[in-house]
Amino acid sequence: MTRPRPRRERVVLSARAGARPVRTRVELTESTAVGDVLVRGLMTTQRRLALRMAALVLACVLVLPAAFVLVPGLAGVTVGGVLLPWLLLAGAVYPLLLGVGWLYLRQAERNEQRFSELVDD
Repeated sequence: MTRPRPRRERVVLSARAGARPVRTRVELTESTAVGDVLVRGLMTTQRRLALRMAALVLACVLVLPAAFVLVPGLAGVTVGGVLLPWLLLAGAVYPLLLGVGWLYLRQAERNEQRFSELVDD
């Protein structure tokens, strides 16, 4: 004997009996447990972003000396009277840092915007 399958019911958080409404702005200003979780989530997101950007810069900067060690002919190349390793390490690193800084700023602002939208909802 098979039982008929029960009808699916859509569960909505606010429809629960005894559910406490979440007032996110108030939760943040009063430093409640919910507010602390929200802020910790933003901090974790920002920390992960910073670590990714630092890893990107570190990888790019460490690849240059490794390339000069692995390909010894590159170390002797001169461009305009300046050795290529010096030119790349002194000149190419700064635009890289500027670009990564710009990218980090855009991503961090996007994370904060999403957090603000979450709090305002």
